[in-house]
Amino acid sequence: MTEAEAEAYRTGTDKGTGLERYATLDALGQTRLDLARMKEAGTVVRGEVGHDPEVTSLVLEAKTPTAKLSDCIDLSEYQTYDVRAKKVIPLPSEQPRRYTATVTAERWDGRWMITEVNTQGGGAC
Repeated sequence: MTEAEAEAYRTGTDKGTGLERYATLDALGQTRLDLARMKEAGTVVRGEVGHDPEVTSLVLEAKTPTAKLSDCIDLSEYQTYDVRAKKVIPLPSEQPRRYTATVTAERWDGRWMITEVNTQGGGAC
């Protein structure tokens, strides 16, 4: 999912990324809302967002198997680029460069689908 999402943020659209193969409507809706805000602001993303996911919980015996992950997000190579002004917009000084996101996934039809991504309040990693 992270590769498809990164492509969407680089291009400003999720069309052609295949993101819907990895994310449910709730999780996909979060990305589409981000993309709409970026379009309104005239921005795209350059650089890479680092990830270091770790499975923190796995329940395979349930009717719908679930997994919880903790992902260390690293923004040290991330840039917001203003396509109108043709310049990089610095991240806010209060924006942590590394923080923890929590992710929930469910196994649907033989593949894992991301159902929820929470990037709020995860603390530093």
